[in-house]
Amino acid sequence: MYKVIRSNERGKTTIDWLQSFHSFSFGEYYDPSRIHFGPLRVINDDTIRTNSGFPTHQHKDMEIVTVVLEGIVTHKDSTGGFGTINANEIQRMTAGSGILHSEFNRSEKEILKLLQIWIIPNKIGLTPSYEQKQYSQNEMKNNLLNVVSGKSKNNTIFINQDVDIYLSELEEGKEVKHDIIGNRGIYLQMIKGTASIDGKLLTDGDALEITESNQIVVTSDENSKFILFDVALEF
Repeated sequence: MYKVIRSNERGKTTIDWLQSFHSFSFGEYYDPSRIHFGPLRVINDDTIRTNSGFPTHQHKDMEIVTVVLEGIVTHKDSTGGFGTINANEIQRMTAGSGILHSEFNRSEKEILKLLQIWIIPNKIGLTPSYEQKQYSQNEMKNNLLNVVSGKSKNNTIFINQDVDIYLSELEEGKEVKHDIIGNRGIYLQMIKGTASIDGKLLTDGDALEITESNQIVVTSDENSKFILFDVALEF
């Protein structure tokens, strides 16, 4: 089964320093048909102006994955953690029993673009923690690069849930295949460009939910980039 979600069907928040598109219900945007997909709870596509950001706020019992597309995030938290996340870097924060943190674009010149992803964990009350890794464009080029996994794997960030996250950059005319094993679902969201998935054409910001399938083939109609979630539908 396939369900296409067009970019303009997403929720939207616009304030003076932030433009955010919400793939699932978030904040003031509420759609009872768009609460979650398996344990995938939030995908926010954020653009943050210079010298702006999210002041200190609390999270609890959520796995939060930040994928920086352009610019640099400066983050600080209540455990004493402080650092930056650059483009082509990914961070997983286990909010667990509770954490306070802030995220800012400290640049005077460059906007910040990122995906913030929330995933419901497999346990509550976990000890707050972070993990961060950098990946090159070459690793993603014409390839499905597994960047986050609920299984212990080399060169992936560990997450406390049965979820695998992949990034890919395809050149025009190239394709990648992904096998789906067991009762799992695929959520694929285009970051930029245009690609076809089993006859469904997606462009910037569009997404596709896939269930009851054994394999998908993604073919790029032009240079494109996307993120793919392989999730357990029962969690």
